[in-house]
Amino acid sequence: MPDVTDQRTKPSRSLVGRDPWTTPLDEIDLAHPGIWQANEFLPYLARLRRDAPVHYCADSPLGPYWSVMKYKDIMTMEAAPHIYSSEPTIGIVDVIPEFTLPMFIAMDPPKHEEQRKTVQGVVAPANLKNLEGLIRQRVIAILDKLPKDEPFNWVDLVSRDLTTQMLATLFDFPFEDRHKLTYWSDVATAIPGAGLIDSYEEGFEILKECLAYFSRLWQERAGREPGSDLISMLAHGEATRNMPPREFLGNLILLIVGGNDTTRNSISGGVLALNENPQEYQKLRDNPALIPSMVSEIIRWQTPLAYMRRTAKVDTELGGKTIRAGDKVLMWYASANRDADAIDNPDEFIIDRPRARQHLSFGFGIHRCMGNRLAEMQLRILWEEISQRFDKVEVVGEPTRIYSSFVKGYTDLPVIIRSSAVKGQ
Repeated sequence: MPDVTDQRTKPSRSLVGRDPWTTPLDEIDLAHPGIWQANEFLPYLARLRRDAPVHYCADSPLGPYWSVMKYKDIMTMEAAPHIYSSEPTIGIVDVIPEFTLPMFIAMDPPKHEEQRKTVQGVVAPANLKNLEGLIRQRVIAILDKLPKDEPFNWVDLVSRDLTTQMLATLFDFPFEDRHKLTYWSDVATAIPGAGLIDSYEEGFEILKECLAYFSRLWQERAGREPGSDLISMLAHGEATRNMPPREFLGNLILLIVGGNDTTRNSISGGVLALNENPQEYQKLRDNPALIPSMVSEIIRWQTPLAYMRRTAKVDTELGGKTIRAGDKVLMWYASANRDADAIDNPDEFIIDRPRARQHLSFGFGIHRCMGNRLAEMQLRILWEEISQRFDKVEVVGEPTRIYSSFVKGYTDLPVIIRSSAVKGQ
């Protein structure tokens, strides 16, 4: 799932430090990563919901695009794949043929359904039930070895570690090499020049290593009886067993990123949200039975993927605006999840919110996140075990956010668990 916003082609038009309420509408380039890393994006979302809910950015470094800001308009788009296509890509960057990887999230029916169905069994209710005990065992092991009375990076020691272990399980990937999975995920969504890679060429060479590794696993699994891991499902699935290498790599990256970013960044975002809203943290302490509802609220609040792109197949109208065939249209989930016309008190973090699952972090329609229940289960188990062990996970410094308008997440979240907050001591 290659991201999104390589801004090197023209001078930067970052909105960081500007007044979102007086900046001319035609100068708002919401896809520029600067305001997202600086945590200055929310007023721009509110401004566009109020003044331009279907907004046209005519002059961005990546070409013109539409931003759709309202919950109801995004639902309209999600329900109309015959008008708004997921092909050729779900990121804002136009297709660069030599670096484009086919994947089923960027396919329309019928091929989308055929490939998605092949791997959907890995997150079927029966398989999730089988995974619950293993997830809890791993959560306990991670939490019990956390340092006390000294700051540490929650992203590295908890969020990244737990999701990496889960990915290795879903792929039946060699456990000793599991950290390669999150590295490949980060490379796939990295913006060239932002720290991890310097160019698309470099990123693609790294992802070739991913393909070579998984190709060996594919050959092994294809020669065995069908198993319940994702590689076996792809190797034996009627719609996927003859995929060309680039399509295999594309679907691998989709499954790695989908199984990593949403959960990892919601694990971090939940700790931050509770610290920023101490009354809600106290509500959790008083009533841990609120954890399932809180998990949904965390996922809404964090919105780990800020948008998805569609491309108009035909001339159409949305929100009183005429969208032409071929136009790029970005559905801003991060805005829909703050839309007061759809969600009561959307700017409040409320862990016992009624209808807490009524958010768009997982999308809607045929492309709704396949692993949504697995993500919720991991978060639920994590917070059940945190609540049994610690009175508080205390944030002790500013988080470092990812330079991206697509992946909405963190690289650092400094926290401390004080011995006085450890239960049972």
